[in-house]
Amino acid sequence: MNMNLKKVNLKKLTEPIFSLRWWMSWVMIFVGCTILAAGYVYFINPYNIVPGGVYGASIVLHNIFPSMQVGTFGYMFDIPLLIISFILFGRHFGARTVVAAMYTPGAMNVMSRLSYPNEEALHSLDPSQLLGGAIDMSDHLMLTSIVGAVIIGLGVGIVVRQQATTGGTDIVAMILQKYCHIKFSNAVLIADSLVVLSGLVVIGFGVGAADGEGDGWLLSLYSLISIYVASRVIAYVIDGASYDKLLFIITDMHSEELRRFILEELDRSATYIKANGMYTHNDKEMIFLVISRKEVAPVQRVIKECDPSAFVVVTDAYDTYGEGFKKLPDKNDIQNI
Repeated sequence: MNMNLKKVNLKKLTEPIFSLRWWMSWVMIFVGCTILAAGYVYFINPYNIVPGGVYGASIVLHNIFPSMQVGTFGYMFDIPLLIISFILFGRHFGARTVVAAMYTPGAMNVMSRLSYPNEEALHSLDPSQLLGGAIDMSDHLMLTSIVGAVIIGLGVGIVVRQQATTGGTDIVAMILQKYCHIKFSNAVLIADSLVVLSGLVVIGFGVGAADGEGDGWLLSLYSLISIYVASRVIAYVIDGASYDKLLFIITDMHSEELRRFILEELDRSATYIKANGMYTHNDKEMIFLVISRKEVAPVQRVIKECDPSAFVVVTDAYDTYGEGFKKLPDKNDIQNI
């Protein structure tokens, strides 16, 4: 009997390792990190835009020490932060973060070496020599800052959805989320803004080696745009587009027709809440209902037919958990709340 229990327990421990979901989670971590690295190499680094994070700080240091690649500086920042992630978020989570944080700077360095023709171009990160000048966007800094931010946000969001981070200020953001109850995307915004200030000092005030038409303090403005866009994309990728709507329907009468419509036509459920009018002191019926955005109009039409004098409040449901919606998160899941 004990031997059977041991076999069952061993099976439970080993099954997740060989499951398709487990493997896909790791694949998506590498995909997200590769997308992130590409966003920096092709749209951010060559233009001295500093979109926060470890790699934003690495761009700042690269302007002071151009012989060292941006990805190399990334390794220097990540190691102490990874130690912190091990301590605060556990071994399993830390393992994913270590892989992501160690892979991303290396991918960035490899992409850079393959994309520039020689060491001189690599050290200067000359956009006119990036892929032979095929994607030189020196005259379109606004566009490159937005495109780069979207790609970076997409990469980070994919990694975070797998309950990992790319290291760096992502870890700082997670600490702020866990202990200060700040939304993850907003925490990223706060941490990255501090990095932009360092970019303003080094690049904006001429300490670094940047030169060009859009250099100086203007680059800090593009950096702020990149940070904001990236934070919005991260939030979108983590949470998705919120299409759920919350309805409070207050009426003087019970409507069996409305009840039947919600249960049978919408295939939803709702909650009756006892209510009392503050002015009239009359008993009222309040229905608490969560539906998708496209279902709001049909519900409003039925309400109008059943009780034209009903009081209806429609608002966004930021997150909805339970049957028919998302499952409740685990204790250590990253959430954008």
